[in-house]
Amino acid sequence: MNNTEPTKQSFLTKTALKVAGAVLLVALVFFGGVYVGYGNQPAFAKVTNLVHASDPSTTGADFSAFWKAWQIVSQNFAPGKNGATPVSAQDRVYGAIQGMVASYGDPYTTFFPPAQNTQFQAQIAGSFSGIGIQIGEKSGILTVIAPLKGTPAEKAGVLSGDQIIKIDSTVTSSITVDQAVSMIQGKTGTTVTLTLLRQGVAAPIVTPIVRQTIDLPTVDTEMKPGDVFVIHLYSFSAQSATLFKSAMDKYLVSGDHKLLIDLRGNPGGYLDAAVQIGSEFIPQGKEIVKEIGKNPTDVTIHNSTGPKIFPDSDKLIILADQGSASASEILAGALSQQGIGVLVGQQTFGKGSVQQVIPITEDTSLKVTVAHWYTPDGTSISAKGLTPKILIPFDSKDKTDTQLQKAIDLFASPATFQ
Repeated sequence: MNNTEPTKQSFLTKTALKVAGAVLLVALVFFGGVYVGYGNQPAFAKVTNLVHASDPSTTGADFSAFWKAWQIVSQNFAPGKNGATPVSAQDRVYGAIQGMVASYGDPYTTFFPPAQNTQFQAQIAGSFSGIGIQIGEKSGILTVIAPLKGTPAEKAGVLSGDQIIKIDSTVTSSITVDQAVSMIQGKTGTTVTLTLLRQGVAAPIVTPIVRQTIDLPTVDTEMKPGDVFVIHLYSFSAQSATLFKSAMDKYLVSGDHKLLIDLRGNPGGYLDAAVQIGSEFIPQGKEIVKEIGKNPTDVTIHNSTGPKIFPDSDKLIILADQGSASASEILAGALSQQGIGVLVGQQTFGKGSVQQVIPITEDTSLKVTVAHWYTPDGTSISAKGLTPKILIPFDSKDKTDTQLQKAIDLFASPATFQ
C-alpha cells in the first residue's frame, strides 16, 4: 500500500491514481482477496514528450527486430488441432506492453489490458469478494503479507510469511503478483486452493478456502491489567484516522498511562491516515516520512501536522510483525525514530515503494513504481523493512497471543525505554 484524504479528491478518477501498498497491492481495498492501495494524483504523474515508437533516435531502441518477429509469427504460427485461442493483433500489442513492463523486474509495475483493468477498477471501488489476504513478492517468491482479521484466510490458518507455491493447479513461479490476484479473486461461495510453504513445516500445506465478501476491520481497543491500553489497528483506510482519534480519546480519559499500538498483520493503506495518526504523537513540523522519486531531487517530506495529544509522560510501545507493511512501516518508523515509542515484535515486511496507476487508453492502465519511502533516520523501508528494538518471536501454535502479552510485559522494564 502514496495516498491522500478522500476530501481532496476521489481516488476513482480517470486520471493518475497513486497507490502505496505492499504489493502490490498494498493498501486498503481488497483486490480479489488481496489488498491494493488507495491513491491520489501526484503532480509529477504526467505523460510528456511522446515519441514515434519506430524512431531509434528518439526511443534509443531499434524496433526492426520487433516488427520482423511480429510478421514472422503472424504469417507462420500454426496453433494445431488443440491449439491456442486465436490472438488478435491488439492482444499482441497488449502482450508486448506486458513483456516490456516485465523487463524492469519490478513485481509492482504492471500493465492492465481491458479485462484485467475492468477487474482492477471494480476492486478499487470496493466491489469484490475474496479470501482476505494481502500478497506480495519477497525474494522472488509469492508471499503472504498478512491475512486480515476474521477473514476466510485467517480462519483457514494462513499466516504472514507463508509462501504461496500453487494457486489451484497453477505454479506461482511462472506468474506475476497481479496474475495471482486475479486467480485468487472469484465469486462468493467458490473455493480457491492455496499450496503453502511455511518455515518450520517440512511438507507443503494444501489449504482450500471458500471466498466470501470481506468486511474490512479497522480499529479495536482493549484495556489490560497494569494500566495498559491497547489499540489494534488493522488497516489504514479512509476512516482509520477518525476511528483512531476516537480510540485515542478513550485512552486519554481511561486514566491509563501506557499505550500499545498493535500493527501486526496491518498491510498499510492511505498515507494521509498514517500522517494524521502520527501527528497525534509527533510534534508539528517533525518528519514522519520522506518520499524520493525517480531522481534524487524528487523529494517530498511529509511532516507532522499536529496537534500532538499524546502526553510526554506516557509510555508507548508499537508492536509489529512480518505482516506489517507500507503505511504500518511508515507509522512505526516515525514513532520509534522520533523517540516517541519503542518498536517491538518482528522484522516488518519491507514494502516501501509507491505505485501510481495511469490510464493508457480508455480501457487499459499501467501501474508503475514511481517513488520509495524512507523513515526519518533515512532507512529505506523497501530494503528490508524495520528492525524492532526488542524482538519477540511468534509461535504459530500459540492460541493465547503470548506475543502481545510479552509486549505488554515490557512496560514494566525500565530498560525498554532507555
